Amino acid sequence: MPGPETNAVSSTAVLPHNPEKRDALLLILAFAAVYVIWGSTYLAIAIGIESFPPLVLAAARHLTAGLVLYPVLRWKTGIRPTRTQWLTAAITGFLLIFMGNGGVCLSERTVPSGVAALLVATVSFWMVVLDWLRPGGHRPVPRVVASLILGFGGLVVLVGPAHLGGSERVNLSGAAILVVASFAWACGSIYSKHNDLPSSPMLGVAMQSLVGGSALAISSFVSGETQQFHVAHILARSWLAVAYLVIFGSGIGFTAYVYLLKKSSAARVGTYAFVNPVVALLLGWIGAGEAITLRTALAAAVILTAVLLVITAPHKTPVEAAAAVPTPGEA
Repeated sequence: MPGPETNAVSSTAVLPHNPEKRDALLLILAFAAVYVIWGSTYLAIAIGIESFPPLVLAAARHLTAGLVLYPVLRWKTGIRPTRTQWLTAAITGFLLIFMGNGGVCLSERTVPSGVAALLVATVSFWMVVLDWLRPGGHRPVPRVVASLILGFGGLVVLVGPAHLGGSERVNLSGAAILVVASFAWACGSIYSKHNDLPSSPMLGVAMQSLVGGSALAISSFVSGETQQFHVAHILARSWLAVAYLVIFGSGIGFTAYVYLLKKSSAARVGTYAFVNPVVALLLGWIGAGEAITLRTALAAAVILTAVLLVITAPHKTPVEAAAAVPTPGEA
């Protein structure tokens, strides 16, 4: 059995001794985690709902993450959340986890995972609109307004003409669920920015996961999902998908995201909103045989160009921060 000296040597051998090189490497690894891991969560959800009912899947993921992370972070940070902070966590957990991530899981019964990621990218647009319309909000610059029009034009490509490019339009009910989920996520994100949460972002996420996961569990029971759910019928790949979502999606992915917010600009971190749908489309094509049709390619080009314009446009700090908020499939 290796002793402490062996462990110390092996751990230091992984990262460069030079602090600047070590920080640069950690930054690269964190960006890679947010780009690839969060982009892969859409495929993991698609695999998970092969055996798990959608709401049961989302509840299992977020309740597990919350129950594990909350006591650990309470002990590590020493923070005791106030009643006001729990109220904020309850509202944002309902909007972000229950409506946002729960909506993504529901939608992927009828919408391919890559297309779902594309539709979820509209969170960036909703964030700008809501930040503009709220009292004391910030009016977007003309370039951002143009990107909003372009982005919603991409949605029309996905759900509009019936036989564009020789392929059927995206399932309308699934697309509608994703639009509502993205809007709810944007509402929750704006609300959390202007209301009190613990100083530890991870503790706040754990609280939101507990509330949102509980709401998902109740909804799965009321809707009858739990009565139709039989553990013995769950495929091994679906169990692995849930474990992946908890450990990599909620754990490693969000830890990397928080690290990036501290070490990089919000505008750079926000580039994940451009990369994740591309990763999701490719993984859906490779891992689930999801076709990338002419309609999907056109919509992807339009929507992702619009997202890139939002992220790179000169804007005020609140909108810049909005671009870096994680989206429903990733949190």
